[in-house]
Amino acid sequence: MSAAGSRYENAVARYFEAWNATARDALDKAVAAAWSEDGSYTDPLAEVRGHDGITAVIAAAHEQFPGFSFRLAGPVDGHHDIARFGWELVDEADGTAPVAGFDVITLDGEDRIRSVHGFLDRVPGQ
Repeated sequence: MSAAGSRYENAVARYFEAWNATARDALDKAVAAAWSEDGSYTDPLAEVRGHDGITAVIAAAHEQFPGFSFRLAGPVDGHHDIARFGWELVDEADGTAPVAGFDVITLDGEDRIRSVHGFLDRVPGQ
C-alpha cells in the first residue's frame, strides 16, 4: 500500500469510527479526530458545519437506525486531497443493508476531513 493510499484509507477509517460511535463522549472524540474544526457534512438530508453539527447528524442516524453500523463497501480511491468510497448501513442482527451510499471527502493538511459530500444510492422505500 502506498503512503498516499494509506492517507485516504486512514482518513476513511476515522470517518467510520465517528459514524459507528454511539456513546456521546466517544462520538465527540471521534468527530474531533476525523474532521477539521470547521469541517462540513452535506448529503440529501443534511447540511452542517462544525463538530457540533456533524455530531448531531450522526446521533440522529443512530436514533433512526438503532442496532445498525456503517461499513465500507469497496475500496477507497483518492488523489490530491480528495477521496471517494462506498458505504452501507448494516443491521447488526441480520446483516442486511437497507441503506447504501457513496461519499466524496476532501482533506486538510493534517489529513482531517474538511468536507463530505454524500449521496444516497439505496434507501428504504425506494
